[in-house]
Amino acid sequence: MTAPAIAGGPRIILATLNARWSHCAFGLRYLHANMGELQAQTVIREFTIADPPARVAERLLAESPTIIGLGIYIWNRRETEQVIRILKAVAPHVLVVIGGPEPTHAAHDDALLQSADVTIAGEADLLFRTVCADLLAGRPVAKRVAAPKPDPATLVMPYELYTDNDLAHRLIYVEASRGCPFTCEFCLSSIENGVRAFPLAPFLAALDGLLQRGCRTFKFVDRTFNLSPTTATAILRFFQERWRDGLFLHFEMVPDRLPDSVKELLAWFPAGAVQLEIGIQSFTPEVGALISRRMDRAKTAANLEWLRTSTGIHVHADLIVGLPGETPASFRTSFDALWHMRPGEIQVGILKLLPGTPLVRHVVPFAMAFNPEPPYDLLASQDFPFAEMQRFKRFARYFELYANDGGFSRGLELAIMHGPSASPFDGLLAFSDWLWRTTGQEHQFARPRLYLLLAEYLDSLGLPIEQVDGALGADAAEAKCTSLPNRLHAAAERAKREAVTTVGSIAS
Repeated sequence: MTAPAIAGGPRIILATLNARWSHCAFGLRYLHANMGELQAQTVIREFTIADPPARVAERLLAESPTIIGLGIYIWNRRETEQVIRILKAVAPHVLVVIGGPEPTHAAHDDALLQSADVTIAGEADLLFRTVCADLLAGRPVAKRVAAPKPDPATLVMPYELYTDNDLAHRLIYVEASRGCPFTCEFCLSSIENGVRAFPLAPFLAALDGLLQRGCRTFKFVDRTFNLSPTTATAILRFFQERWRDGLFLHFEMVPDRLPDSVKELLAWFPAGAVQLEIGIQSFTPEVGALISRRMDRAKTAANLEWLRTSTGIHVHADLIVGLPGETPASFRTSFDALWHMRPGEIQVGILKLLPGTPLVRHVVPFAMAFNPEPPYDLLASQDFPFAEMQRFKRFARYFELYANDGGFSRGLELAIMHGPSASPFDGLLAFSDWLWRTTGQEHQFARPRLYLLLAEYLDSLGLPIEQVDGALGADAAEAKCTSLPNRLHAAAERAKREAVTTVGSIAS
């Protein structure tokens, strides 16, 4: 594959379709930072999956590029394929180079790979520059090239490429390491070979540069931020020493590794300033063994309790529905256990068969059927028939709307207390089933309607209207929700007055 000559000189566009505008394309910035002598000829153009493919193609071609590099992920594959088809139909002379997790692990005969001129499999930080140089010089390039994993010490870090607008309005991604030491078979990181750390001193210097430029949100994408207590404490201490109001830090942490040096620093940060994403996935030991996932449940429970009672940290904990060996009953047990640990948020996810992961070895033994299209979610298995899986997917959606969105805690507690059993999961599943029977929809619920539906459900359980309206009115007042069904206005106003009176009594 060679590049045709274009008047005015070559130009390279790095592009992707983000899930939403607030997300920055971290990978593209790494590619741009490492373009060397080609950097001056390279630009980044970001879109979202909501942008019409024809409009994306039009904007890309308006700059008369020679090469377009596209980052492709699970969330943008469909839309990006449409963009590529349009590009090749109207401008076949423009060379399309693709990379990212989707092309990396796609089969050689995948239509996505066939549609592009060149596919780079793996971490393309350095190889993309080489491929572009060869294409521009007319040297042949294979249809598919494999990128060796780069030594982080050899990479130019991309943080200067975040614009002032990025820093002011978007999520800013940073990473102190790549890879993961664990082998959880549902995760692409399970096929990594160990962890590669960036040199700490220049990394901290780059963070300081972001701080000096006004960055306030730092989302660490490290799979195991606390794997090295030395690195974790150095980074936490860095932020402690430079702390200013308004900073927000996000880390993904291993739940059963929380040494005292890390605890001491975590306890220092103001309430709400730090979020920890903690992957529980399942508390069922047999499931953990099947998917090669190691976790000390006792230490995990103790650490979650400590985080809840001794810090102001928001904990986002993950569970997965449909893992090999998991049943509806065992998932219920895991959910209830995690619910009683009271993390700030429980993310109920559905198992996905990501291309390239070892999870594929369980497909036949557990009669698993997965969606062949992104997001490759589980459709059915021997333990989760299709109808049951659909039911659990609705539960996950409604749980996100009510439990994780906030503003319904007292109402949900009533639903649990008066549910079919002592199980929180049973109580919330019963509400989910009622919602589906009543509305027949999973999306596009206005917030006032969410309150009204929960009130109607609690009414159906025979609870006194005064109790229902009092609980939901207090929820709405605490969440500062002003748009409410008529029946809840008075209760919400009363709850506000009582809150003011309580604060006044405490102050006096």
